Amino acid sequence: MAGAGKKSRAEPKKPPGLDNLHDGRALLAKHSGFKNVSLGTVCEAPDCPVAPRGGLVVVDTAGRIHANVWHRADPLTWAWAIAHAQMHLGFGHLSPVDRDSAPATGTRPDDGSAHDPQLDRMLADPVLRAARCASVNRFLRGFKVGATPFADLDWPDGDEETMAESWRAAGIPERFAACGTAGSVPDHIRVPVAGRPIPSHAAWTGRPAGPVSDWPDQFSAQLSKAIADTIERAANRGERGKGPWHAALSWFVSSYPLLGAIAARLVVVADPELARREHIAVAAVDARLGEVYVNPTVSMTGEEWRFVLAHEMLHAALRHGDRVGGRDPYLWNVACDYVVNGWLVEMAVGSMPDGLLYDTDLAGLGAEQVYDRIAGDLRRLRKLATLRGRGLGDVLTEPLARLEEPGASVDLDDFYRRALLSGRTYHERSRGLLPAGLAEEIRALEQPPIGWDVKLARWFDEHMPADFPKHSYARPSRRQSATPDIPRPGRFTPHEFVPQRTFGVVLDTSGSMDRRLLGKALGAIASYARAHDVPAARIVYCDAAAFDAGYLPVERIGDRATVRGRGGTQLQPGIDLLLRAADFPADAPVLVITDGYCEPLSIRRVHAFLMPRGASLPFSPRGEVFEVR
Repeated sequence: MAGAGKKSRAEPKKPPGLDNLHDGRALLAKHSGFKNVSLGTVCEAPDCPVAPRGGLVVVDTAGRIHANVWHRADPLTWAWAIAHAQMHLGFGHLSPVDRDSAPATGTRPDDGSAHDPQLDRMLADPVLRAARCASVNRFLRGFKVGATPFADLDWPDGDEETMAESWRAAGIPERFAACGTAGSVPDHIRVPVAGRPIPSHAAWTGRPAGPVSDWPDQFSAQLSKAIADTIERAANRGERGKGPWHAALSWFVSSYPLLGAIAARLVVVADPELARREHIAVAAVDARLGEVYVNPTVSMTGEEWRFVLAHEMLHAALRHGDRVGGRDPYLWNVACDYVVNGWLVEMAVGSMPDGLLYDTDLAGLGAEQVYDRIAGDLRRLRKLATLRGRGLGDVLTEPLARLEEPGASVDLDDFYRRALLSGRTYHERSRGLLPAGLAEEIRALEQPPIGWDVKLARWFDEHMPADFPKHSYARPSRRQSATPDIPRPGRFTPHEFVPQRTFGVVLDTSGSMDRRLLGKALGAIASYARAHDVPAARIVYCDAAAFDAGYLPVERIGDRATVRGRGGTQLQPGIDLLLRAADFPADAPVLVITDGYCEPLSIRRVHAFLMPRGASLPFSPRGEVFEVR
């Protein structure tokens, strides 16, 4: 046969990573948080000159995601890589720096090749690129997208600009130097320069990238829809029956940016038995657990449920339960209700149900001012009702007794603060200005709360002021060469008996104590004691019995602090032992370090408590309480 001896032309070799890339994109399309995200177009060309040879993907300023289909990665890794590239687009890392002044669609080249000098400088900054990749990876870890090759890294806190500033001063940590999707080369770049042709359109899959300046807005809208869908599904699975409060909660996530992030985090508990047992007429909130309790037997419209949920979310976000101080808790709750309801009516959020606390004469006042104004008529106010009922506050300060175990208690301070601050920005951009009082309270949140260690330092300053050196002209100091004619006093040490300052520490060393709490508390105490020239402190260890360790140098306080766990905690004997000691000064203050599992204490002198975050004492303390984080 003619040509029988000729070899047939070999078929092109199939890239080994192509099938897994398709599977990874399919996984991403099924992900609850990313199935609606459609940023960028993926190039699967085997000969793509832009694809990273030692990595997975590179994304450019035209929204093109260049995949290295020769890379042997599993589908989960491909899903993470594509999501990482999409986040660079969604976070605005490849958009014009001033998006509001960007040319309208149709006037800017659709290939993303137009130069933006500031954007080009940012893309050329290796420190900022590394910080952006770290920020994206931290975001993806929260959404559990695919499988990242950097699973063992602990991503730093703060935004990408803050990370970049710290890394410029100290250098990029080696573990974060190449945490992108392209190996050792940048994974987000400007469009390739001339001479590196883009593959034909047949090599591209996915939807068009869209106008360059719209990627962050598209991502925000797509992610909001995904979160709303997730909450809707969770509500349908988790509750006995779908109620109008679920639709109200979803509305906040998708359509009300001020409270959308908070609504996505809070859990609605609709249990009729719990509502009956705890006397919840309509709703109540526990900010520490992040739970809103609603009475499902109450008949209200969807607009009224929006008002009720917004009311409880503002209570939680503004931490009204923690701001009660020495005020009457119920009266403080009533004052906060008047203020919150006034804001919601002014913002036209839903429809206020009948019977709620609302008075136009109190408009524009803060909760503290309202409290002072209404405090004179306690008898009448006791007859008023919050959303929980008459005489009961809907801001819960203690967890409710639940038949099932409640969710783990989480520290939501940072979450509430960030959610309101970012929500305010989006709200004012899309829906207009906020009431002046609410805007002022949110603005106050921009200043983070004073840390426990700073409060402890101030406590030392107040009760053990530093002993400044004395100076006298009887002993002249060395003259300064610049002004030899000016006499100056020298340091003078009087020859007299001066008692050394000291303080007492009562340590709870029972088995329930956390060693990390002991370490942080003792380290801070030793540091501030040295700063105030305190040579030694009197230490007493307590669990089932008290043990007097005597005076210890402040730097050795923690040497003998071991958790023995010999039974229940008895702190009062240790306090009595310390206060009755003949060598312990009568005016020396006392620090008590405990987790709160102790009996009521009587301490007849200046004292303070150091406790873990969220713990509480079984009595009303007279001294200050520092919550160690």
